[in-house]
Amino acid sequence: MRDDGSLHGTAGYAAEAETLVSQYESIAFADIHASILPLLPAPPAHILDVGAGTGRDAAGFAALGYRVTAVEPTAELRLRAVALHPLPQIAWLDDGLPDLPALAGYGEAFDVVMLTAVWMHLDAGERLSAMPRIAGLMRVGGVMALSLRHGPVPPGRRMFDVTASETIDLARAQGLQCILCRTDEDAQLGRPGVTWDRIAFVKEGGRGASRT
Repeated sequence: MRDDGSLHGTAGYAAEAETLVSQYESIAFADIHASILPLLPAPPAHILDVGAGTGRDAAGFAALGYRVTAVEPTAELRLRAVALHPLPQIAWLDDGLPDLPALAGYGEAFDVVMLTAVWMHLDAGERLSAMPRIAGLMRVGGVMALSLRHGPVPPGRRMFDVTASETIDLARAQGLQCILCRTDEDAQLGRPGVTWDRIAFVKEGGRGASRT
């Protein structure tokens, strides 16, 4: 996986939006998150889905009874997501990492933060600033779950080879304790050479946002 600092983290997604909608929506929500779902608090907990893409996961969580704030910076994906999944339990925001400015002053801490296939789009400096921002949005006892892609980078995309160990260290510094770390093959799409790290954390007391 190459490190390409010349591209923005969302590079390639707008131009390929139509293809990506078909690809993402073909993957079952329950399959992709099978290892994560048992770790989450019960509905109607509030989930922040960062990089929500086509809304597949937001809709999956809404169907389970969760409230979802879905953040997606690529308009071509976000508008299609709203049309595909017009559910009252989902609030959509045009926002993105590392700063999530649209959530500044947000009055409610989240029970869950999802970062599915997002974190490896951030460079080292962005990851360093994004982790405390995310931790500060979480409720004590809340869960953060993310996935890291490893392998060949599609043309025109910006991805970095981010390790699980680096991510766990960054999270630990913000009071987030690792509760799951596993590596899976790219079972859903079967792309050669692609694997995924799936990592989950729980927020310990004394850091960032407090329980309300």
